[in-house]
Amino acid sequence: LVERYGIQPILHVCGRDRNLLGQIAHLLGAHAVGIRNLVIITGDPPKVGDYPEATAVYDLDSIGLLHVAANANRGIDPAGKPLPGGKTAFLLATGFEPGAADLDREILRLERKKAAGAELVMTQPVFQQDLLEGVLDRIAHLELPVMVGVLPLVSYKNAEFLHNEVPGMQIPEAIRERMRRTPGGQAARKEGVQIAREML
Repeated sequence: LVERYGIQPILHVCGRDRNLLGQIAHLLGAHAVGIRNLVIITGDPPKVGDYPEATAVYDLDSIGLLHVAANANRGIDPAGKPLPGGKTAFLLATGFEPGAADLDREILRLERKKAAGAELVMTQPVFQQDLLEGVLDRIAHLELPVMVGVLPLVSYKNAEFLHNEVPGMQIPEAIRERMRRTPGGQAARKEGVQIAREML
């Protein structure tokens, strides 16, 4: 993408997927091929995803991984030694769930993520303006830019799955009901786009 189209991708880096050495190699390899934007997350347990038989690693959670990446931007490896080849130049984003069941804990973790090096917040998709406004007020003291997740729904089944099965996702009953009343296929996709536009 970078070389062919001049588009800067945002690479998800997930603490669940690699051990410490693998994470360092992944970060340095991404930097070597020109990737500069990272969104660093802990990652949901594999049992809630498409590959429940996979083994989670979790040597580092998002806070630990942000610390490693921020140190790499300062030219320091996890052992405190200078990085061969100098510094990385990553923009470090982190995930945030406005619909978290324990919002106080989520905000406390976001404060710790900023202290570890987060420069930008990317939220889970949001479908409730009042929820978003309340959360933005509560995290304003962090003075971090917030990239709000917007997701067009594709069907009623999709809306129900996201609401019931994806941690941190809340889709209000009124939105799910709109998708339920909409015929499937193209009509459902069109309604999903309309709902996303309303959220924007």
